[in-house]
Amino acid sequence: MLKLRLSRGGTKKRPVYKVVVADSRFARDGRFIEKVGFFNPLLPKEKKERVGLEAERIKYWLGQGAKPTTRVARILGENELIPMPANGNNPNKAVPKKERNKKEED
Repeated sequence: MLKLRLSRGGTKKRPVYKVVVADSRFARDGRFIEKVGFFNPLLPKEKKERVGLEAERIKYWLGQGAKPTTRVARILGENELIPMPANGNNPNKAVPKKERNKKEED
């Protein structure tokens, strides 16, 4: 099964990810079919250098049946290449950290 997923690069504690099309049986950082973008989580969300995607190639691979992973689906949704996926079922993640700490103290 083809997947659109992140492949980790960079150094220790300084990750940089490639968005790749790979067979789901291949290793995370191993063999892939094509590189279709990059993602740098260390940059602020406002910077355009944070994410770079080849829209035409991504649409082609989605048309061929490739399925994006959860994180890649969110990246593609933020860049309006696919509809934004629904939020996960982790209710604590939606609550700001300060409010979470108050609930734990009670």
